[in-house]
Amino acid sequence: MCAIVGIFGNEKASRLASLALFSMQHRGQEATGISSSCDGKIYTIKNRGLVSDVFTNDALEYLKGNMAIGHNRYSTAGGDSIMDAQPVFAKYKLGEISIVHNGNLINKDEVRAELIDRGAIFQTGMDTENLIHLIAKNSKDRLRDRIKEALDKTVGAYCFIIQSRSKQFVIRDRYGIRPLSLGKLKSGGYIVASETCAFDLVDADFIRDVDPGEMLIFDEENEEPESIQLYQPEFRPCAFEYVYFARPDSVIDGKNVYRTRENMGKALARNDKGKSITYDMVVPVPDSGVPAALGYAVESGIPFEYGIIRNHYVGRTFIEPTQEMRNLKVRMKLSPMRSLIAGKSLLVIDDSIVRGTTSKRIVKMLKEAGAREVHFRVASPEIKFPCYYGIDTPTKEELISHRMTKDEVCEYIEADSLEYLSVEDLTESIGNDRNYALESFNGDYFVTK
Repeated sequence: MCAIVGIFGNEKASRLASLALFSMQHRGQEATGISSSCDGKIYTIKNRGLVSDVFTNDALEYLKGNMAIGHNRYSTAGGDSIMDAQPVFAKYKLGEISIVHNGNLINKDEVRAELIDRGAIFQTGMDTENLIHLIAKNSKDRLRDRIKEALDKTVGAYCFIIQSRSKQFVIRDRYGIRPLSLGKLKSGGYIVASETCAFDLVDADFIRDVDPGEMLIFDEENEEPESIQLYQPEFRPCAFEYVYFARPDSVIDGKNVYRTRENMGKALARNDKGKSITYDMVVPVPDSGVPAALGYAVESGIPFEYGIIRNHYVGRTFIEPTQEMRNLKVRMKLSPMRSLIAGKSLLVIDDSIVRGTTSKRIVKMLKEAGAREVHFRVASPEIKFPCYYGIDTPTKEELISHRMTKDEVCEYIEADSLEYLSVEDLTESIGNDRNYALESFNGDYFVTK
């Protein structure tokens, strides 16, 4: 669930790329990197850490040129990740190339094994590096043709930005699983980014979403990007973007994220109507549970209260690579408002339950702070299946709803009651005008090899 950005045709390209990455820091906090192009040479800086730490003024001065690509890394495994930070840079027959990627390639192991048999030497564990080798080993004279043939051997969820010494190539897979939008910079040039929240910070106007199966080509000879439809679209945007990953002020494929989450909360409230349980207040798990909790409060008429306060200097717990770090971050991040919740019956809303450990700690924390009852509501369906398209749920065993029934999960997290959204309620909340990638909820792995 990484963030990617491309800036083309602006003398402050690397600075604008760093600002865009800063606005999308929620999509990855482990490592960050930028490649710029100037006078036929690509310059790259990448390191572990946050955008504000890595991209100092000296670093941005080094990244000269009027085009740049950038990446925030969200990993699916722990350990030392500097070798797996992006952009991925290489020299090959046609010159220099740098690539950033958001998504996950499900046929990566087979492609890598074939490339190694043909003599390729890999420097990282990333599926992104496959594309570098596929491009380098191709004999076509034009980079665009090499990219197309490399993509023909690539299966999965992907948004790629590929930068040569003078051009940028932007590609979104035929399903449009991961978001990618195009904007026009008011200071000149274009921006492509994973989320539209990046446009606000760099003062860019939204043009449109990159179409599923489309390749955009930016070069200095044309004022507007060239568009090539590589594959027939089979649009299936990821529903989890609306549930958790995207920033609430982003618009993902025409849907305002904040409003979709508010709709999810309203659906939860409608499902609770007629029950004999009474609640004193609706309490969100901040921050991603806030819009749904507000929706629930509006629909139900129950007061909304910030019964849990978040320390905003602590990052997102779900995207931490190890369970130990996730547990520590929960304790550091969330604090109960004891004077507000003592003796009260709380209706607590979170965006999802993945492993269950965070929810258990939240319920325990609230009860230790004096809450009389904690009724847990989840603004998404039960996550029963692993996602192979870029979310950190690689095995069924990690998913509590795969191992336990709803009642067993309720008992495990020690809540007084527990309810989820249905898949139908989720899709209606986002909008029933399209099909969604729902594999985490229903096991429909629609991307096939």
